[in-house]
Amino acid sequence: MKFHFDHNNFNVLDLQKSLQFYKDALGFTAVRKFEGPGFTLAYLSDGGITPHLLELTWLHDRKEPYNLGENEFHLAVRADDFEAAHAKHKEMGCICYENPDMGIYFISDPDGYWIEVLPKNK
Repeated sequence: MKFHFDHNNFNVLDLQKSLQFYKDALGFTAVRKFEGPGFTLAYLSDGGITPHLLELTWLHDRKEPYNLGENEFHLAVRADDFEAAHAKHKEMGCICYENPDMGIYFISDPDGYWIEVLPKNK
């Protein structure tokens, strides 16, 4: 028996704002959506570079921010042009932590989830 990764989920308060952020910051776009009673799921793709998806869940009645604890969990992505990615994210104002010694940095999405940005060959 074998298993493989399929997707991760982030719950979001404003689906449109999150979709725009992931498109602008990372180039991720929704490849499918599912509307249920009181919720919407949007599955984001990196354009087919990998089969992994990021599921954004919007609970329509939710108004209070999600408790992300100490934000010790995160999503990680690799940038084919790390310097250009860093410049773009700096301009967007979404870099929340940098570790120059490790050669990585993190961006924060509209709900406070952290995304680690790695160079292509790290």
